[in-house]
Amino acid sequence: MAAGMYLEHYLDSIENLPFELQRNFNLMRDLDQRTEDLKSQIDSLAKEYTSNARTLSSEQKLSILRQIQQSYSKCKEFGDDKVQLAMQTYEMVDKHIRRLDTDLARFEADLKEKQIESTDYDSASSKGKKGETRQKEKKTAKTRSKVKSSDEDGSPKTAQKKVKLLQPGEFNSPSTNFGNVHPSDVLDMPVDPNEPTYCLCHQVSYGEMIGCDNTDCSIEWFHFACVGLTTKPRGKWYCPRCSQDRKRK
Repeated sequence: MAAGMYLEHYLDSIENLPFELQRNFNLMRDLDQRTEDLKSQIDSLAKEYTSNARTLSSEQKLSILRQIQQSYSKCKEFGDDKVQLAMQTYEMVDKHIRRLDTDLARFEADLKEKQIESTDYDSASSKGKKGETRQKEKKTAKTRSKVKSSDEDGSPKTAQKKVKLLQPGEFNSPSTNFGNVHPSDVLDMPVDPNEPTYCLCHQVSYGEMIGCDNTDCSIEWFHFACVGLTTKPRGKWYCPRCSQDRKRK
C-alpha cells in the first residue's frame, strides 16, 4: 500500500475526532457549571440553617438538611458523569494513536520489503552487466590476437584484413547504458538499540499487545495487528507457532 493511501485512510478516520472532542468538552463544562450552581445553593442553605437554627422548628431544620444532602448527591452524580466523559475522551484519542502506531509499523515493513526487492534487482543487474562486459572483453582479445598474427604474416591480403579489423567502431567499449536502480529511502523510526523486540515482526513494543499462554514460547508477546487481532480474545490464546506445535502433538 502506498504512503498516500496510508495517510488518506488515517485522515479519513480522524475527520470527526475534533467534533467529538469538542462535544465531550462542552458536556464537561456544562457539568462543571451545574456543580457550581449546586455548591452555591448548598452554601445558601447552610447559611440559612446556621443563622436561623434557634428559631427554626425541627421539621424546617430537617427539610434544609435534606435539601443540602440532595444537592451533595447531585454534585457527586455530576462528578461521576464528568469522570466517565474524561475516560471516554481519553479512549477515543488513544484508539487513533494505536491505529497510527499500527499503520506506521506496516508502512515501515512495506518500505523494507521494497528496499530488499530493489537491492536484489541491483545485484542481478550488476551481475548481468559484468557477464556481458567479460564476454565483450574476450571477443576483443581474440580479435586483437588475430590482428597481431596478420601483422607478423606480412602478406598484402592479410594487411587488408588487418586494416578492416582496426577500423573505428569495431572495438567499442562495453555498453554502460544500464539503468541504475536506487533503493527507496527508508523512514527508520528512532529506536533505542537496547530496547527488546517482540512479535513475529521483531519490532519494539507499541500499541496493544497480547501474551502467548504457552510458558515455553520463545517470543511471548505479539502485536494485535501482526497476529490478526482487533480485540482481546476470551480464554487462553496461543501464537501461530505454538498453535502449530500443539496440533502436531
